[in-house]
Amino acid sequence: MPYQDINTTLSDKDLQDIKQAIATIQQKMPFLVTLSAEERKRLYKMGDRRLAFVQNSFQAAQSNRNILPASFDFDGFGNDYRLSSNLTELLMLLRQLTEQVDDTLMAVGSEAMSSSLTVYDYVKTAAKKTPGLKAIAEQLGTLFKALKARASKATNDQSAPSL
Repeated sequence: MPYQDINTTLSDKDLQDIKQAIATIQQKMPFLVTLSAEERKRLYKMGDRRLAFVQNSFQAAQSNRNILPASFDFDGFGNDYRLSSNLTELLMLLRQLTEQVDDTLMAVGSEAMSSSLTVYDYVKTAAKKTPGLKAIAEQLGTLFKALKARASKATNDQSAPSL
């Protein structure tokens, strides 16, 4: 769906249903693992280009079982091949969903920030004449003070001579 102003809500019930759906997905895949950085480095990487190699190897093994030693776990290989194909398909769908959620979050966050800046401008203006708003204006303004301080520090760090 092309981006336009997002003016909707996510009900508590829908949020709970979505969380339950995610929990169901996790329950349906109890075999999922978390790899350490070291494990990630040392494992073979299949990827899209190597998927064809694995598929062709599986078909060759399936058609020519007699060339494989008895110790070769053909059933295990078949399970790994099918699971990797299924997970590849699921990962593509999940990445699409993640991208949509991320883009929607960016868009709606931008809308919320834009509205917040408008409110801040009104509060600053009204604080000049309305008692009690000065403290709120100052509180809202702390964001800009922090941003200015960071920008100033970054500028000073870049202009500082290196030793």
